[in-house]
Amino acid sequence: MKIASKISAAALVIAAALGLTSCESKKTLNVFTWTYYTPTEVVKAFEQEYNCQVIVTEYDSNETMFNKLINGGSKSFDIVVPSQDYASIMIAKDMVQPINQELFTNKSKINPKVLEKAIYDSEMKYFVPYYFGAAGISVNKTKVPAGSYERTWNIFADPQFKGHSSMMNDYREVIGDSLKYLGYSVNTKDESELNKAVDHISANWVPNIFNFDAEGFGKDFAQGNLWLCQGYVEVIRGEVTPEQWDNEVDFFIPENGGPSYLDSMGILKDSQNVELATQFINFIHRPENYAKFLDYFEFPCYVNMEAEKFMTTKPLYPASALENCELKYDLGDKLSDYWNAWEKIRIN
Repeated sequence: MKIASKISAAALVIAAALGLTSCESKKTLNVFTWTYYTPTEVVKAFEQEYNCQVIVTEYDSNETMFNKLINGGSKSFDIVVPSQDYASIMIAKDMVQPINQELFTNKSKINPKVLEKAIYDSEMKYFVPYYFGAAGISVNKTKVPAGSYERTWNIFADPQFKGHSSMMNDYREVIGDSLKYLGYSVNTKDESELNKAVDHISANWVPNIFNFDAEGFGKDFAQGNLWLCQGYVEVIRGEVTPEQWDNEVDFFIPENGGPSYLDSMGILKDSQNVELATQFINFIHRPENYAKFLDYFEFPCYVNMEAEKFMTTKPLYPASALENCELKYDLGDKLSDYWNAWEKIRIN
């Protein structure tokens, strides 16, 4: 047995020297994030540099993520990537811990304009911005005459799109579009403003809308069933061919902006690898690494401005389109007013 032990020990020494130790001997970082949100190339590079294993678990909504965490799942993960409203909730509920600012050496890379919008954590005490984006409007420009439609949210009132238009099945988005069009905040708590926005949707947009859909609109647009839709650009781009994108799609975010989101990376209170988690966040924001994320989705460079010089793709829309977009904040008790208003719209 002693001889066997010596042989085993020698084998381990040799394996370590050759870099052949098993994953079990490495630290493991557990990342809980959106589906397809972190390029494998970046994850692999981090694993190699820090001699660790990264396990990425994905979710499809903030609600799914939050319910998993509050029902005992928080001990299973180190990093989570919520949107702004849930980030503020998680801070209030003491679910995340402060970021070690000394290890976060790429802090200066974050666009100050993004932090101005993140009023719930503008100093990045708990969350570091990952991506700031917004839904927009896609038009099949082969179906309607060029220049025949207005490039505002009120395009949904245009009868030439009747029966061929779609908006997202998302009440904060749709109501937020109407609020923005009327010159109000997407976070208004004013009952009169909310009612005006809802009335505008019901009277002007609903008559032309074929359906409210947050999942299949990309396929329907690519197949020509929809000529106009509200939604995230990456969904449309993922369904159409390069030729279709270049020749048929007019994507834009209205000049006065619209509802937007900010997904940010935070470290959970129960994280078992706090230092490694901080290093991962810092690694993501090395400009050359962040550029790979932007290239993967063909996103514009807005959160980490220095990454732009490392990008190899042309963004699907300009970063300037995000300037007037407004984050959807947690509305607390007032959120029910939006939901009740949405129910009226859907019934009509």
